[in-house]
Amino acid sequence: MKKIQKPTDAELEILQILWRDGPSTVRSVNEFLNEKREVGYTTTLKLMQIMTEKSLVDRDTSARTHVYRALVEEGDVQKGLLKKVINTAFHGSASNLIMQALGDHRASAEELRAIKDLIREIETKSK
Repeated sequence: MKKIQKPTDAELEILQILWRDGPSTVRSVNEFLNEKREVGYTTTLKLMQIMTEKSLVDRDTSARTHVYRALVEEGDVQKGLLKKVINTAFHGSASNLIMQALGDHRASAEELRAIKDLIREIETKSK
């Protein structure tokens, strides 16, 4: 698997828009960013150009308005970020991460069921 460059927080925010909406123009991405806080169009454009250089996104230049699409999968980015957090903040212990997350976050019954199902699945595979 190709190593994915860790996106900055701002780049991750743009990737989340592209993962949710699919290929998008700079203008449409900028409009979504502006729903949370004011971000200039040229700032969004520059970020997306940098993301192209980092191979996080690809740009279709066949039309007058360029369209950007994510080149990295959401799950791959999440795994990379999670691995870094586990290694740096939790001394490599996934269980410490889980205990902290469940202690600080009130999980719904549905989330707890999904967690239990995953634990059962992992236990079954390890037998």
